[in-house]
Amino acid sequence: MSETASKTNPGNFFEDFTVGQVIEHATPRTVTEGDRALYGALYPTRFAVPSSAAFAASVGLDPHPVEELIAFHIAFGKTVPDISLNAVANLGYAELRFHRPVLPGDTLSTKSEVIGLKQNSNGKSGVVYVRSTATDQHGEVALDWCRWVMVHKRSTDAPAPETVLPDLKKALEPGDLVVPDGLDFSSYDFVAAGEPHRYDDYAVGERIDHVDGVTLSDAEHMMATRLWQNTAKVHFNTEARPDGSRLVYGGHVISMARALSFNGLANAQLISAINGGSHTAPAFAGDTVYAWSEVLDKAEISDSVGALRLRLVATKGRDESMTLEGDDGKYAAGVLLDLDYWALVPR
Repeated sequence: MSETASKTNPGNFFEDFTVGQVIEHATPRTVTEGDRALYGALYPTRFAVPSSAAFAASVGLDPHPVEELIAFHIAFGKTVPDISLNAVANLGYAELRFHRPVLPGDTLSTKSEVIGLKQNSNGKSGVVYVRSTATDQHGEVALDWCRWVMVHKRSTDAPAPETVLPDLKKALEPGDLVVPDGLDFSSYDFVAAGEPHRYDDYAVGERIDHVDGVTLSDAEHMMATRLWQNTAKVHFNTEARPDGSRLVYGGHVISMARALSFNGLANAQLISAINGGSHTAPAFAGDTVYAWSEVLDKAEISDSVGALRLRLVATKGRDESMTLEGDDGKYAAGVLLDLDYWALVPR
């Protein structure tokens, strides 16, 4: 048999990345009403805007958009075969902005630019920083974001690249937020939305225990990653990790925590931006996820729309004390996610 070149994709390893490299990711993905239905089956989401076409139209959003995190998961999934197929773990996010509501029928394509590299001291892996942009079928930007991921090296003998760390904003300013065209909360139906709380009812420093919990299952988190076409080996293949466990996709924990936050933040209808996020500990099937939020900042956007800057914390097991850090200054035991985002609420 003659020897032929491999046609399969082994994924990029740390030494395959260079600062300034631009990667056009394959497989554009069209958003459908099926995505909305499956999202609701996977997560206990009840926010009125993505749940009700009539409610969305009443606040100026017609046609009916899907949840912002659906667009994020789809766009993120496009990047995985090129960026994080050989990942140890996805570490964090920054500067994520939703530029326009995403509708069923929109087709999202994603490209990424490598903006930073840092080899780890063990010489076995390194951290890759990328800025990714998802555009629709008209070439309009739907969302963009930065993330950093720890990736295996192909060979420990490969020389370390020059360390380049990107200068990322700690938080987006209110003026950076994109408010969807036509959004108007002046006739907002608080009864239909499920809670009476509006912008002025929240105070900076306030913490909200969202009370409810959901136990993760292998079937659901693997269905989610397949839905978003996320091909990272650690989510499916028990041979990809030394402990033989499937790692739950971090975005699955984000969506679960966001859905749980409805209880106490039902009127935080639209995610406008994600300032930063860290997956502080791994999650596995059998873990029960709870969530709490802290109000970090507030901003008046228009006569009817306000913005709350929220810290959303997901925990393994309920923490009624809502403790973020331990005595050592590190994340407290049980914290799975620390997410900082801006949400639009009625004034």
